[in-house]
Amino acid sequence: MQIEQSLRELLWNPEMIAGLPKLILSLGIAALLGLVLGQVYIRFGHSLSNRRLFARNFLVLVVTTTLIISIVRSSLALSLGLVGALSIVRFRAAIKEPEELAFLFLAISIGLGLGAGQALVTIVALMIIFGLIIIRGRLQREDPTQPNLYLTVTSPAAAKLGAERILQVLTGVGATAALKRFDQTPESLEAAFLVDFKQVAHLEQFTNQLRELSPEVRVSCLDDRGMIS
Repeated sequence: MQIEQSLRELLWNPEMIAGLPKLILSLGIAALLGLVLGQVYIRFGHSLSNRRLFARNFLVLVVTTTLIISIVRSSLALSLGLVGALSIVRFRAAIKEPEELAFLFLAISIGLGLGAGQALVTIVALMIIFGLIIIRGRLQREDPTQPNLYLTVTSPAAAKLGAERILQVLTGVGATAALKRFDQTPESLEAAFLVDFKQVAHLEQFTNQLRELSPEVRVSCLDDRGMIS
C-alpha cells in the first residue's frame, strides 16, 4: 500500500501534470531550433572539422539543456544538486576550434532560454544571431581573393616536419597559405592550412617536395564549397 501511494505521488503529481503540456511544447521548440542551428552551422560555419557530424550534437544538447532548466528552475535544492552533479563530469573530447565552442554556447543558450520560459525572447534573439551569421558568411564568400582550399598535412613526429617548414614549402611553390590548426603528439603531427594554389600543378609540386622531406607524409585537400554542400 505504501509503495502504491508513493508511486501515485511520484507519477501523478497535479503540479507536474499541469506543467506537462508546456514542457512538451518547450522540448518540441528546442528540437526544432536545434535542427535549424545545425543547418546554419553546416552551411555558414568555417570549421575545418566535419561540420555535418558535429552539428548532430546540437539537437540533443538544446533539448537536454531545456529539460534540465525546466526541472531545476523552481527549486533551489535541485539547482544546487545540479551544480554538484555537473562538477564530476569530465569532457574528454577536445574542442579544437573557437567556432565550435561558440556554437556550443549558442546551443546551450537556446536551452537555457526555453527552459526558463522565455521562448519568444529566445526565438527573436536567435533569429537576429542567425541573420548576423548569414550576413557574415555572404560577405566573406563574395570576396574572390579569399583562399578556399583546406589543406591538411599529417606526418610522423619522427620526421620533424614543423608548421614553419610546411609554410616554407607552400611559399616556394607560389601558394598563399595561412595556418588554421596545429596538433602535435609524441607520435604524429597534423597541420591544417587555408591555401590558394595558382595552378593544380603547384599542388603536385608541393606534395612531391613534402614527400622528399618525409616519405610517410599524408596530404589531403578539400574545397571550402565542398564542405558545406
